[in-house]
Amino acid sequence: MSTMNISLPDGLKEFVDTQVGSRGFGTSSEYVRELIRKDQDRQQLRGLLLAGAQSAPTAPVDASYFESLRKRINGKKFQ
Repeated sequence: MSTMNISLPDGLKEFVDTQVGSRGFGTSSEYVRELIRKDQDRQQLRGLLLAGAQSAPTAPVDASYFESLRKRINGKKFQ
């Protein structure tokens, strides 16, 4: 694992320390890693949403579409 030093103004450091103490993180590094993971997830979701918005339109999704999905899932045997 690599190390990175981050300088924070006093107000932000106090905020991080409060979050670590009140949200069950063991260290400020754990808190920052969680923030970075959430940002990665957000960026991935944004990319997927943008790709979906740019894709060609498909047939409308209605109740029969979801019913056919249920039938396909219920018909499969899981190992």
